[in-house]
Amino acid sequence: MSDAGSRSALVRRIDVRGLARVEGAGSLRVRIGPDGTIEIVEFAIFEPPRFFERLLVGRDVREVPDIVARICGICPVAYQLAACGALEAALGIRITPELRLLRRLLLAAEWIQSHAVHVFLLHAADYLGLDSGFEIPARLPGFVENGLRMKEIGCRMLEVLGGRAVHPVNVGVGGFHRAPDPVAIRGLVPDLEWGRAAALAALDVVRTFTAPAFPQDYECVAVAPATGYLAADTEAGPRIVSTAGLDIPCAAFPAHFVERQVPHSTGLHCLHTEPDATTGGRPYLTGPLARLNLFRDRLPPTARRAADAHLAGPCRDTFQSIGVRLVEIAAAFEEAAEIARTCHAAVAPCRIDFAPRAGTGSHAVEAPRGLLWHRYDIDAAGLVTAATIVPPTSQNLACIEADLRAFIPGVLDLPEPEAARRCEHLIRNYDPCISCAAHFLTLAVDRPPAGPCRP
Repeated sequence: MSDAGSRSALVRRIDVRGLARVEGAGSLRVRIGPDGTIEIVEFAIFEPPRFFERLLVGRDVREVPDIVARICGICPVAYQLAACGALEAALGIRITPELRLLRRLLLAAEWIQSHAVHVFLLHAADYLGLDSGFEIPARLPGFVENGLRMKEIGCRMLEVLGGRAVHPVNVGVGGFHRAPDPVAIRGLVPDLEWGRAAALAALDVVRTFTAPAFPQDYECVAVAPATGYLAADTEAGPRIVSTAGLDIPCAAFPAHFVERQVPHSTGLHCLHTEPDATTGGRPYLTGPLARLNLFRDRLPPTARRAADAHLAGPCRDTFQSIGVRLVEIAAAFEEAAEIARTCHAAVAPCRIDFAPRAGTGSHAVEAPRGLLWHRYDIDAAGLVTAATIVPPTSQNLACIEADLRAFIPGVLDLPEPEAARRCEHLIRNYDPCISCAAHFLTLAVDRPPAGPCRP
């Protein structure tokens, strides 16, 4: 459909098929009223529910970490650590500081490999006006290649600690099934040091990219790390904080946040209900920008200097997220190298024994895409009776939709392919993990018959 022909029509439809750089199937529908105002912005998710929470009911607690890892092939560790932390809280298990340190190292591995895939293969192409990350090497020799090496290092870390790179099998309630090899962990140090330098070099490249200026007034929500920047585990239990002053224990999450079904999507929208639940709740932001705004002062030294030099705070523009992720890659490499250097003996015990008992526990960790919250009820036999999992993407969906509502007026008069491309770029800023299914984004714009609107 030509742009000229479409402007006189009631409905404009832009179809983008085979969008492989957003995980999942979705559509965006926009309707413009007769007075030029935006009446509807609907970012819909088509993915059918997979019922993991129901599948967990009746399962022994020891089975849970391996089951929840299958929810996502990109961030299985975050699901495992959140599940283990929640079940350990329910069972009264207190793991040792050494085990907590290895869990931080494992989460660092996941951040590295996940962020590297997104930055170098999925996201950078948007800033360069390219259709695929595979087109980047001709424009920026060595850029993607270094990113792939970073991903490879992250996968190697997952193998050393978790037993394999995808859906690790060494993580269990109470610790690890087998103590990770300290020699192999120390052997990672040269690659970790290279990775930190390479991430900072990539940040220098990304600084030359052009993008729309789109600052928004987000409430940023994240899990507070006990030490350092990565939020993996805390002895006293994690706390959830926000830039609006929220500071609650993990177990209080349901009292402040609620997931709601929206008519146009199978994806739930999680909203912050405080301080007035009668309004239905408000969107909030979780993920790299939220973490940087809340915990910039906890970045390791080299990553902190890079953030201060290249990302003025507070960082409220999701189009800057590619730079924030590179800072987080550098931070993960830096924290991981510090931990690996001190690993001189196998952790013993590698797993804390426990006896089944009835209880309830919750836990939250920072997955690459943001806050991930788990809660489990278990009976006296150690079987799960109820499970609740709130992933980062459901927490960001309402925020994505609010961003699109604010962003779309500035692109409506562009040719349809360019308008769709820019909306896709905004969505990719969030690195949404919708599913591993086929991907496409359809943008439908309903206009009044009079012609183009200039809201």
